[in-house]
Amino acid sequence: MIPPNKKNRALRGEAEPRPAVDFWQHAFAVCLGGFLGLSLLKFGNPIILDRLVERPTNPWEFLFQPWPVVWGYWLLAGLVLLSLTTVRFSRAVPRWIILLPLIWFAWQILASVKTIEPHLTRATVIHFATCLIFFYLGLFGMSRVRRPGLLWVGLTIGFAVVVWTGFEQHYGGLEATRQFIYSQPDWRSYPPEYLRKIASNRIFSTLVYPNALAGSVILLLPALLWAAWNLTTSWRQILRLSLVAFLAYGGLACLFWSGSKAGWLIALAMGMVAFAYLPMQRKIKVAVVVGICALGLTGFLIRFAPYFKKGATSVGARFEYWKAAFAIAKTNPVFGTGPGTFSVSFRKIKPPEAEMARLVHNDYLEQASDSGVVGFLAYVAFMFGTLSFTFRRMNWDETGLSFAVSLGLFGWLLQGFVEFSLYIPAMAWCGFMLFGWMTGRLAEMKSTGLGALDTVSPANEDSLSERAQP
Repeated sequence: MIPPNKKNRALRGEAEPRPAVDFWQHAFAVCLGGFLGLSLLKFGNPIILDRLVERPTNPWEFLFQPWPVVWGYWLLAGLVLLSLTTVRFSRAVPRWIILLPLIWFAWQILASVKTIEPHLTRATVIHFATCLIFFYLGLFGMSRVRRPGLLWVGLTIGFAVVVWTGFEQHYGGLEATRQFIYSQPDWRSYPPEYLRKIASNRIFSTLVYPNALAGSVILLLPALLWAAWNLTTSWRQILRLSLVAFLAYGGLACLFWSGSKAGWLIALAMGMVAFAYLPMQRKIKVAVVVGICALGLTGFLIRFAPYFKKGATSVGARFEYWKAAFAIAKTNPVFGTGPGTFSVSFRKIKPPEAEMARLVHNDYLEQASDSGVVGFLAYVAFMFGTLSFTFRRMNWDETGLSFAVSLGLFGWLLQGFVEFSLYIPAMAWCGFMLFGWMTGRLAEMKSTGLGALDTVSPANEDSLSERAQP
């Protein structure tokens, strides 16, 4: 029997009033996306160097300079309170995905008990805790939101500012900064890392250095392109095309201007994976993938020929870091030396001619040296196990949001072999949240039998999503 109020509304042709929970879900998605977009602009420095970030003292510094990460923690606390209106435990998510990150974090705490540098470990462990919070906000919160497209509003704005800043640096801003620094009488007192960074023409935008900028492009660009095209169906075609073109050209240009060798190769690998899963004839697919590989490698060799002629110094330096991390892990196989403490041990054992490093430039070896074999295995199992889950649960007859997000996460994990993205809040927070969201989203879709949520338009998104709600 139809309730009288619903029957009367149906006779009058009125739509059903939206439940209040939708407002809070939408508010949570907007605020979460806004926070992550803001983090790209303000929290792009490694967590172990946060003590060097000075608090802004005037409006201009507040607007243009990075913020201390503790400000992000306070904002996150407010976001967690808001998430209480949305977060719900889901039985559809495999238990191992829920437990593995907790095991990894618990081991980080155990490894911190006998750390060789307490202040570095304290900052790192707190950062890891926030990473887990973002993972579970995505897993049990964002995966329940009826309009997930709202998340991408803030992220797109933040990414657009990153791109704009990169363009500004490339077209004169970096040179102007360099000349200003060199005009200071005490310019040699600046940190050596900063002087090396501004002496190069490689752009870094709002991130700590060029390779971090490349990592943000690798992680976010595939999903942002999907969102820009599929969530603007009501716009005029020229506006949609302009937005997609700006993000695509801007992101790829920043990747190119960053001068990241690994970023170039990872983007090439992502392109080959994307084409490998497109629904087309096998012969055409193989030909396209081979062509991408050939053109990409040729361009890579031409672009970086001068670098290899000089001896590929950064590659040699990384091998020194990795060798040292392996030696540290071998000496401290159970608990490592404490989260975030690689630089302390490396300073004691590095060869005199080797360049000093604060992080291993390999997230996985950093886990081994800082928290031992268990920490390493737990992190690797968590990251790659979750990525495998997302790829196996997708419907490959469709190319949509799930694939775009998973492709970015695949590239992000590849970069983890040569960089320290895990220790940069802006990138780690985005990566962990996307991992949680995509895992929870695919688990819910599987349990409810909905396999087409990737390609829904704003017009029918609500009707499909309502069927997925418990």
